[in-house]
Amino acid sequence: MSLHLHDTATRTTREFHPRCDGVASIYVCGATVQGVPHIGHVRSGLNFDVLRRWLLRTGYDVRLVRNVTDIDDKIINKADEAGRPWWEWAATHERAFEKAYDQLGCLPPSALPRATGHIGQMVELIQRLVDKGHAYCAGGDVYFSVGSFSESYGRLSGQRLDEVQQGEAAAGGKRDPRDFTLWKAAKPGEPSWPTPWGDGRPGWHLECSAMATYYLGGEFDIHGGGLDLVFPHHENELAQSNAAGDPFARYWLHNAWVTMSGEKMSKSLGNTMSIPAVLQRARASELRYYLVGPHYRSTLEFSEEALQEAVATYRRIESFVRRVAQRTGGVEPGEVRPEFAAAMDDDLSTPQALAAVHTAIREGNAALDTGDDQVARTAAASVRAMTDVLGLDPLAPQWAEESGADDAARRALTELVDGLLEQRQKARAERDFATADLLRDRLLASGVAVEDTPDGPMWTLKDG
Repeated sequence: MSLHLHDTATRTTREFHPRCDGVASIYVCGATVQGVPHIGHVRSGLNFDVLRRWLLRTGYDVRLVRNVTDIDDKIINKADEAGRPWWEWAATHERAFEKAYDQLGCLPPSALPRATGHIGQMVELIQRLVDKGHAYCAGGDVYFSVGSFSESYGRLSGQRLDEVQQGEAAAGGKRDPRDFTLWKAAKPGEPSWPTPWGDGRPGWHLECSAMATYYLGGEFDIHGGGLDLVFPHHENELAQSNAAGDPFARYWLHNAWVTMSGEKMSKSLGNTMSIPAVLQRARASELRYYLVGPHYRSTLEFSEEALQEAVATYRRIESFVRRVAQRTGGVEPGEVRPEFAAAMDDDLSTPQALAAVHTAIREGNAALDTGDDQVARTAAASVRAMTDVLGLDPLAPQWAEESGADDAARRALTELVDGLLEQRQKARAERDFATADLLRDRLLASGVAVEDTPDGPMWTLKDG
């Protein structure tokens, strides 16, 4: 089976055919750097990182562009409230986002363009639209004329023209309330740049069209982002790009929200979970497991219980791979299993892919119990390969050295506990239950609780 992806534009799962053989070009809408990143923000980056890793694994040269929106009404307003320059506010939070992506194991993008660095490309795109009769200037503002492109507008989001509401503030110069802003006339105290239509700053939708086509060309393979961007942002990107003459994206992929109490996680609702705060309760690898484990198109309802379940599950993966590496002298990544590949080719079905990982762990633990180190090592090699696709290989340098001195202490504890667990598993296999119980009680007296699971023994430190 070849890779199939769910395309928002056609509402079907389509076989992936890149524009250029062997090359996959991806544009992902990145952060509007208005504040500290929360787990809802970074889910998109992680989901598309998994897509990128799978494409790399299957032989593609991947060119992934993830932009930074560093000029926006929200950035300007929040900077004003804090009494700080807009550019300093944006730069501070851009660094916070990039730190979060790095902490969670995202591969660096091929390009990381900022909106403010591409004003020339935006002005050029506006001019093309004006020349074709799809944009007009009114009092220093420039608008896209939705009515001039009515035969295609709405095909991405399914919006009906008579129901379109852009969510923009009312403006007297608009010919049609459905029109959206390409360029905003300068206002006192706000940043601005010179254009043929007067000084001002770009509209949000314009920015991504200009940057995507500048780096990836007028037609590229995949445009990605969160489900909340389908309308109006991506609809307007598609309309203005097509109206200018660019075919634009061949596939549109959208990840679902992270919610709390059924509501989309957002700063306006006051229900955010910042990355620094969550990383106080879970390691970065464990948080990544929590965020990439569900299917990218499934809504993820955040709860502390679900997070801690993900923590425990990832530690079972980690414990197995480290046990085998310790017992056999090391494990190199091997091949992914066919059922894992089939799951990933089926619209990146990470739940089924992880099921293949846990099947391999169960087989490997059974092999350890019977002393078949070769089978255990082969299983662990496969686990390393499969988890690497998900950015979760426990022996990858980032995760092996995840928490500095604290993790060094944990690794030492893990080796000691895993050594006792191996002795216990051997005793159980030999039906020496007295020794097995003695080892379990010894661990319990030391503050280590052991639970026997289908994936093998799992240990945790007892509270208190």
